[in-house]
Amino acid sequence: MAADDDERSPFTRPGFIAAAFVVVLVVVLGIVLVVVNANDDDPGPTPTSSGTSAAPTTEPTAVAGGESVCGLRGEVLNGTVTTAPDAEWEYVGTVAYPTSETYGPAENDPAGFGYCYQRSPEGALFAAAQAVAQGAVPDNRAWIEYFAAEGPFREQLLAEGTGGSSSEGTRLRIAGFRVLSYDGETARIDLAGEGSTAEGSITFSAVYDLVWQGGDWKVSTDTATPFDFASIPNFVGYVAWGA
Repeated sequence: MAADDDERSPFTRPGFIAAAFVVVLVVVLGIVLVVVNANDDDPGPTPTSSGTSAAPTTEPTAVAGGESVCGLRGEVLNGTVTTAPDAEWEYVGTVAYPTSETYGPAENDPAGFGYCYQRSPEGALFAAAQAVAQGAVPDNRAWIEYFAAEGPFREQLLAEGTGGSSSEGTRLRIAGFRVLSYDGETARIDLAGEGSTAEGSITFSAVYDLVWQGGDWKVSTDTATPFDFASIPNFVGYVAWGA
């Protein structure tokens, strides 16, 4: 999936964390998008809160060890998820994402995204699923700042992923999931879905590497590409889940 910088659309920037689904549509369906060059030497503006509250974008000093950023209870440090969790589905644009009083998001930022997920396999799953919807929001700087964990590639991801352009007519839907690994400190979540545009439709998967940091699930920035994505023939092997 690698490409020369001069040919990469904003959707393929590694910092545009949740747009893995859109990337697959761009590559497989041959959608022509505006070319945007990244300047890796410019780390971008210093992260700031875009709302009236700075709580989600600044790690609270009160959070110690594994304590939830908002006091959400139910910590589970091992296990997996083999059946679809109950969820209420909400929408960002045309993309549905799951919410739960138990698993999160337990708080909402004024910038328009949820945060504070349970430290459990289900909490990590819900956090990754919301990333699908948030990735469809153009210029979603505030969410990217919050969701990107501290790590060696954080500044690069922020510089390359300060926003994107929406792809009009694109529709995305979560169809299933697999929890590939979970140990309370890290989680690897594989989400399957369907995407369509006027040019056609595909089925695909995107794998998110998450870390528990600052009392919430964040995408790892230990590498410049904290997700993997591919087209798939069907949803065999996935737990069915969706709105």
